[in-house]
Amino acid sequence: MTATSQTSTTAPAPTGGLIDEAAVRGRIFIDGQWVEGASTLASLAPATGETIATVGIAGPDDVARAAEGAARAQKAWAATPHPARAAVLRRAGQLWEQHAEEVMGWNIREVGAIPPLAGFALHVTAAECYEAASLPSAPLGTVLSSEQPRLSLAEQVPVGVVGVISPFNVPLILGIRAVAPALALGNAVLLKPDPRTVMTGGVAFVRIFEEAGLPAGLLQLVPGGADVGEALVTDPRVRVIAFTGSTRAGRAVGELAGRHLKRAHLELGGNSAFLVREDADVDRAVNLATWGSFLHQGQICMTVGRHIVHESVFDEYVDKLAAKADSMHVGDPAAGQVHLGPLIDEVQRDRVHSLVQDAVAQGAQLRAGGTYEGLFYRPTVLAHTPKDAQAYCEEVFGPVASVVSYADDDEAVELATATEYGLSLGIVSKDALGALDLARRIPTGIVHINDQTVNDEANTPFGGVGASGTGSRHGGAQANVEAFTETRWITLRREPGQYPL
Repeated sequence: MTATSQTSTTAPAPTGGLIDEAAVRGRIFIDGQWVEGASTLASLAPATGETIATVGIAGPDDVARAAEGAARAQKAWAATPHPARAAVLRRAGQLWEQHAEEVMGWNIREVGAIPPLAGFALHVTAAECYEAASLPSAPLGTVLSSEQPRLSLAEQVPVGVVGVISPFNVPLILGIRAVAPALALGNAVLLKPDPRTVMTGGVAFVRIFEEAGLPAGLLQLVPGGADVGEALVTDPRVRVIAFTGSTRAGRAVGELAGRHLKRAHLELGGNSAFLVREDADVDRAVNLATWGSFLHQGQICMTVGRHIVHESVFDEYVDKLAAKADSMHVGDPAAGQVHLGPLIDEVQRDRVHSLVQDAVAQGAQLRAGGTYEGLFYRPTVLAHTPKDAQAYCEEVFGPVASVVSYADDDEAVELATATEYGLSLGIVSKDALGALDLARRIPTGIVHINDQTVNDEANTPFGGVGASGTGSRHGGAQANVEAFTETRWITLRREPGQYPL
């Protein structure tokens, strides 16, 4: 099916008490003020092509100005008593809940999220703020042993200014999990959301923290393209970069950060494996697989990309997964109840369709989907996908499930590990301990036994290995403190030391 034309018109913005689109139209947020951006961009609802906002886009000079203001404001914030910093984070969590319906409206229209996913994103976003509120009073030091007559300490201190680069797909969760802990630990933040989702991933953040009482200058909003990202990574006042996005873009960010001797926490792509063992309940496995592959049109880094199914249940599994895919409703999530919304834009849709067509040309069996209308791509099931087909071995970022069979555990491990990615892993089996033994042979940052691969909680260390990340983690007190503080060694003597020189 070919794409239908989409005429861009202007639609009324979602109404509510938090975000006034007219007041922020064409503007960015620097030093507590909404100022004109270097340029503007129409924010389009991918389901309809309508313009729902006109957002401001920053330039490299705006980044420099924002970094200077953030560095200036951060010193007083780091010195603010910890109960006051915690109170701002708690209030932010309450405000996300208070304005959930309004923010969900933006998320559904601007991002294309279905309401259940938009609601889950708001839940996690508030939880991230509540979790971060515990950080200002957390122990931030260690007493060390010393061979000298002195007190020796290791103290965690704020890094100063943190640059957060968030993607379009789940802009709330993937922004707040860095913004909230970085602020809680006494840092200032420069936030660069994807230009396609500035209202959800940027303006909502600024308004929430404004209302929560965050002092001016501590959260700066600088949306933009690659030039703004480069300015953010290279600015000497920005000491840590928290980037979530594709592996390709993450390599460029990591390389640039390395040249400027600064830390980059990279949460990158995935092509997660979902192993269905011989003893699995096929109906339950298909239920998990449907969620893991098709939630948010497959536009999640943890999405199940490779279904690795024991040969004894393979045919039944494929039949039931294909039937489930064919039964799903695809449409505008703002207009009614659907299972899948639109892909983000035509570029992504065309890439997904090309990967599906190429896989079929190489011998994959198209059992469901493989068609689209506008940006609405049908949930797609490919059986016996060749192992070298891009739809199998690369991250698709679309609603495409590739299913292959295996004969024994050794082959399952071989298939699961034949990838550069290592983000999430799901295994379904009545023998949970046996599944855990199997998981220990497959390197990933996340493992779910008797569950699918798409999971997130605010207090858990999240991240991958290999091409899915550099080993850093978001979430949980220990990971957040490590991510957004520096370690300083301090010693104290009663009397000045004396040395034999």
